Amino acid sequence: MRALLALLCLILLGGARDPILVPEVSQHEIQVRQGFTGTELLLYGAILTPEGSRAGKDYDIVVVLKGPTNSIVLREKQRLAGIWVNAESAEFRSAPAFFAVASSKPIDRIVDQKTAAIYELGLPWLQLSPIGAFDPTEQRRFSAGLVERRVREGLFKEDPHGVRVSEQVLYQARIRLPSSVQTGTYTAETFAISKGRVVASAVARVEVRKVGFERLVAEFADNNGFLYGLLAVLVSVGMGFIAGRLFALV
Repeated sequence: MRALLALLCLILLGGARDPILVPEVSQHEIQVRQGFTGTELLLYGAILTPEGSRAGKDYDIVVVLKGPTNSIVLREKQRLAGIWVNAESAEFRSAPAFFAVASSKPIDRIVDQKTAAIYELGLPWLQLSPIGAFDPTEQRRFSAGLVERRVREGLFKEDPHGVRVSEQVLYQARIRLPSSVQTGTYTAETFAISKGRVVASAVARVEVRKVGFERLVAEFADNNGFLYGLLAVLVSVGMGFIAGRLFALV
């Protein structure tokens, strides 16, 4: 009898083990050339048991695609005597160049706010890491302003029904990168969630880089900032001179 009970416990414990995620992306490298108009990434994978078979439970999937982070200074414009001038400002240590969240259901129906904040499962819980001490109300106002601006630019986005899950085994999500996307390493983190708890996560990476003439220009600008600025001024002056001569002949 004891042996049967022990065997039953082992079976139950074995069946209760958390699943694993096997993620993949359609492109591990995105090449930015002249005329680049953006691209669409397909993020897909499978939810499996540790033995490699079908997990078979009711899981929700959330995919977070995040671009390289940079420090940024956000300045507020104020009209003074008919002239727009810089007023208040705030600096953030880790503002991502791109941030997109796709999920199988709206986030508030999958996890509570604490869990969403821990894993940054949405724009309201994005951690921007402000620098310096200032009023929390002002901090939230500047954070909301930064998020709103990048949403308008297509660099921050959310899709509460952007993940399709097939028979609780396969999942897929499509996220579009705009033409203004920044180069660097992007992380695509996938979360499997059951009963409000993250039970598995996995990361895939995508490299966005410039190639061809654009790459040469970018490298020259990074390595020779002064010469690049001087050449830019000379080109501008030359184009202005040529345009002036052409108009004079008309």
